[in-house]
Amino acid sequence: MYYKTILACSVCALTCNMAMAQSGTAELRGKILDQNNQPIAAATVAVSGTALGTITNDAGYFSIPSVPAGNYELVVSVLGFEAQKESIDVQEGDTLRKRYHLQAEDNKLDNVEVFGARNKPSEKLDAITRLPLKPSEQIQSISIISDKLIREQGALTISEASRNVPGVYTYATYGNMRESMSSRGFRGIPVLKNGVRVHSDFRGQGFITDMQGVENIQVLKGANAITMGTASDLGAPGGIINIVTKTPKFYSGGYASLRIGSWGQVRPTFDIYGPVNESKTLAFRLNGAYERADNYRVGVGLEKFYINPSLEWRPDAKTSFILEMDYLNDNRTPDAGTVNLSTTENEIYDLPFDRNLGWSTNQAFTRNATFAARLKRDISDKLYVRAAYFYSWLDADAVVTSLSQFTNSEGVFTMPSHFVKRSLNHNGDRTDKNGVVQLDLVGQDVQTGFLKHTFQVGMDYRATNVSTGSYKAVLVDTVDIYGPVSNQLPGSVTGFAAPTVVSTRDVAMGLMAQDVISVTSWAKVFLGGRFSTTLSTEENGTGAATDHTFNPMAGLMISPVKNVNLFASYTNSTNPRSAAYQDVNGNALGHERIDQVEVGLKSDWLNNRLRFNLTLYKINNRNMNLRATQTDEAGVVIQMPYYIKGGNDERKGVEVELAGRVLPDLEIVAGYAYIDARYLEHTTFVPGSKPNNTPSHTANLWVNYAPHSGALKGFSVGGGAYYISSRPNNDWTQSGVDYHAIVPGQAPWYMKEYTVVNAQIGYRYKQYGIRLLANNVLDEVGYNAYRTSFINRIDPRNFAAILTYAF
Repeated sequence: MYYKTILACSVCALTCNMAMAQSGTAELRGKILDQNNQPIAAATVAVSGTALGTITNDAGYFSIPSVPAGNYELVVSVLGFEAQKESIDVQEGDTLRKRYHLQAEDNKLDNVEVFGARNKPSEKLDAITRLPLKPSEQIQSISIISDKLIREQGALTISEASRNVPGVYTYATYGNMRESMSSRGFRGIPVLKNGVRVHSDFRGQGFITDMQGVENIQVLKGANAITMGTASDLGAPGGIINIVTKTPKFYSGGYASLRIGSWGQVRPTFDIYGPVNESKTLAFRLNGAYERADNYRVGVGLEKFYINPSLEWRPDAKTSFILEMDYLNDNRTPDAGTVNLSTTENEIYDLPFDRNLGWSTNQAFTRNATFAARLKRDISDKLYVRAAYFYSWLDADAVVTSLSQFTNSEGVFTMPSHFVKRSLNHNGDRTDKNGVVQLDLVGQDVQTGFLKHTFQVGMDYRATNVSTGSYKAVLVDTVDIYGPVSNQLPGSVTGFAAPTVVSTRDVAMGLMAQDVISVTSWAKVFLGGRFSTTLSTEENGTGAATDHTFNPMAGLMISPVKNVNLFASYTNSTNPRSAAYQDVNGNALGHERIDQVEVGLKSDWLNNRLRFNLTLYKINNRNMNLRATQTDEAGVVIQMPYYIKGGNDERKGVEVELAGRVLPDLEIVAGYAYIDARYLEHTTFVPGSKPNNTPSHTANLWVNYAPHSGALKGFSVGGGAYYISSRPNNDWTQSGVDYHAIVPGQAPWYMKEYTVVNAQIGYRYKQYGIRLLANNVLDEVGYNAYRTSFINRIDPRNFAAILTYAF
């Protein structure tokens, strides 16, 4: 059908060209872009002194046919940008092609909001959605955190930035070494950089990055198999976080800044960009950061270096090619944290800051590099091809202190709970390499009869190579945490035994298609499907399993009034990790399938300056590969040596989000999420129990006031709060079930709720700026933990000052 349409268009274009040549006219065609090389929709293009003119489409293209031969002035204008004028000489029978870059007007409101740029898709969003649509037009639940919001809040971690997204929360930090994030009750959702995983382990111990290189953070919640492949990570059905790095600008600029903060923090950063040649077909960007800091905990600190270069080439008006990379070298001291003095209640010991339960020689090293090459070529005003290659390399190693108490098999203390065993643990020695190739043909607003299509047809190929060294922990000593604790490792500890090295390789290929069909001006139908094939080596490297899956997606979006979209969708994701598990007869059970239904509302207000989203979801996994169990005569649950299909893990909830400007000088980011996550039917967990570290409620609020005129112009003042409710520190397993060293049948204790309040005040004069930050103003005490290990306190009250010079 599409090739017939293209053929018909081509014939019509040829006919029009012949007619113009015969009648002494010509055609003007071109594209309008902003200073960031992004298309501008609804820009006016007029031939001065005539009635001829048009407006650009969503892709920034325009066409003015039948322009009589002669000399004219072409005027390009749109609200919020400086108008451009150019004298043109129209020759009979010509087709003039023009390309304009408009600069934002200084006396207009910044066109970049807290959720990113208005009126167009967020940068690189199509790397995960594969469609050229704005978040409000997508059938998925998508939240965007812009670089502007990150800078306003002074966020330095994924956890701090993600607090702006309802329903996304920190799962664990593993001694503040890495960040593992969760959403919708799923542990450790994948964190991507420019569309590729950096840490591929499905068990997920997270990873770290530097906010200096971040253009925006995109959070796609819920089942995402339709675009990202099978759900091979534990948290994949809960969503993904995509970190987008900065890319070149085709005008010159940049800044340098220095942040000085509590605990000896020193952090210089820089960002430089601009065109390389006079014709502005080649542009670059280079930004980086260095940071060193101590910690509220004595003996803990970090030092890291980050660099992010990129280059973009536009050989003509239809082609762009981008090369980019970033590199992080991070060295830090893991914080062993504290312990809970009870096995059934929350009695976390508030360890004094001048006491450290680890050893001074503990260190965690992270070396991470990502590379990307992206090509986009316009075939016509409505069709383009996109090709991308992403590669990441991670080398992580850590030597940490593990803490444990004296308990028996029933979870009862055999010594006072303040006596703690300390072990030296080699937690890491991991090399992780990921590569992704994406090829897409994309059409936007392609007409077939009375239907209009925005579609994508493409493929992707993914390869992962992981090598992990597993070391046996070395028990060193026992300490009383109430008294002085030595941080010097005894000389008798000489090192670890030779590790057990496990190497795995996973390869996957996907073929997929999506079509957003505009049936009327107010109704769209979303259809999609993905076929995936996955080859996974077993964890011990002795074998491999192949799995084939098909994941559909279907949805409906209705717009009863302008800028208000009601949507409903169904999709599913597939987990191939346990596909080789065998039933009682020795037959492989095959992959697991997770089903999701979403309904909600997406809306844009106040000339797209304010967004309000409401989402209700329900996710069920009734297709799990469960360890079979039997109950003996005494009522004791016995695990069997085979697996069965069944069970029901359910996540359902509500997410509400408001982001943008409620007034010209007042920004707001607010959200609330209710999460009801339960193991309803399971052979391992107690029916009705919650997954560990899953809160029932999260809420966030940020308000920033920045006058654009008057006596207070240049000032800004902001503040906000983040709330997370109580959550179980561990899973609740059934009696007789052995799982992750959890005491069978013992109910978990709950991490207490906490609220963090932050504030900022800033002033900007010409190229100079200063911003003062106060974090955790009320000095709230809160903890994050991985089960019973790495019980780490959130940062207490701290301050920072940031000096900036822009050029």
